[in-house]
Amino acid sequence: MHKEGEIRVLCLGVIKDGDRVLIGEGYDPVKEEHFYRALGGGVEFGETSYEALKREFQEEIQAELTNIKYLGCLESLFTFNGKQGHEILQVYQCDFADPKFYQMDNIVFAEGKRKKTALWLEIERFKSGELKLVPEQFLDYL
Repeated sequence: MHKEGEIRVLCLGVIKDGDRVLIGEGYDPVKEEHFYRALGGGVEFGETSYEALKREFQEEIQAELTNIKYLGCLESLFTFNGKQGHEILQVYQCDFADPKFYQMDNIVFAEGKRKKTALWLEIERFKSGELKLVPEQFLDYL
């Protein structure tokens, strides 16, 4: 976990399959609210965001990425679990090298001690507001 008052640099991968996107599910216990965000993780010192993206997908779901293309950068100020957060998000479009990942309904993985789930969800569910995508401006990349 990061230190309070720290700006985190993250890389996120947008992986689409037709009208679906692979997205991680999260829950804020203070707000009692579910939210969704693209998969990825922190950029380590001495590592590019491109390298970090490949490493994070390999570590978390044992997946190799291909067709990686930089889309842009977002800045996100938010509150999670009652604490202020600030992130710089490097966003990439990419594909899975192994087609088996497109056949899975969900992928359960560990992030540290926490179990997380990634789901294939219809993009329209985020655009309509039915499901909450964070940060909200991430919708521009879908």
